[in-house]
Amino acid sequence: QVQLVESGGGLVQAGGSLRLSCAASGSISRVNVMGWYRQAPGKQRELVAVVNTDGSTNYADSVKGRFTISRDNAKNTVYLQMNSLTPDDTAVYYCNARGIYRGSYYYTGPFWGQGTQVTVSS
Repeated sequence: QVQLVESGGGLVQAGGSLRLSCAASGSISRVNVMGWYRQAPGKQRELVAVVNTDGSTNYADSVKGRFTISRDNAKNTVYLQMNSLTPDDTAVYYCNARGIYRGSYYYTGPFWGQGTQVTVSS
């Protein structure tokens, strides 16, 4: 069974930084795409950033230049370094994984983590 376990959320003042981590477990040999989405109260879930196995990335315009996504393929772990946080970044952040190899099996996904709260105070 594939599980995504997130950590690193919390409360921070505007201008501060947080680092989120998400580890994929379940006898996984490879994850094609890992990323982060977020959902603020009353809003739809939106893409924050994704990273492919080769390290190529894609960011939402609202976080470009402030957030950095990275991954450790050996650990099937993805990170999100968030700098210069603003109250608009307040949301539940969800880890996402697509294209998972487990032995001889391939799962398209997507798979989701349970979410971690990020709150930025003004």
